[in-house]
Amino acid sequence: MKTPLFILALCCCLCVSCRTQRSLTQKTKALSHQLGFKVSRHDDLSLFTEAANWLGTPYRYGGNTPKGVDCSGLVKNMYQQVYGITLPRTTSAIASEKCRRISKSNLQSGDLVFFNTSGKRKGINHTGIFLKKEYFIHASTSKGVIISSLKEKYYRKAWKQGGKVKR
Repeated sequence: MKTPLFILALCCCLCVSCRTQRSLTQKTKALSHQLGFKVSRHDDLSLFTEAANWLGTPYRYGGNTPKGVDCSGLVKNMYQQVYGITLPRTTSAIASEKCRRISKSNLQSGDLVFFNTSGKRKGINHTGIFLKKEYFIHASTSKGVIISSLKEKYYRKAWKQGGKVKR
């Protein structure tokens, strides 16, 4: 009598496991399509899902909501939602108060990227969140929330530093 119960329990576990695997595969395929790069089950799916939710949000200086957001507002909101970490509201404060500086080659999903896009002043005035490979999400003044590549000439030239958030 124990053997049939064991087999039934094993079959139930396998069915649930297969259904979960299928669901995860569908989710990674959908995220890959939305984000524009290959997503696997080993990636930070909560970060990537949140990134997908913000894509297309219009840029609004000082904005902090899905109706309009600037770069530091995006980073602050995403970090709170995904990691439960409260970051300062400005790009310079995030970089100086909450991050340990890291090189571009050591970036991992969830690390921050900082730029000087003004071309005139020194310092940092733009931020985003590193996703995977060379891709990062940020709020562009002209296109709203988008994913860009660190390999683009504009971002290579404007690069200042990477940052690992202090927890």
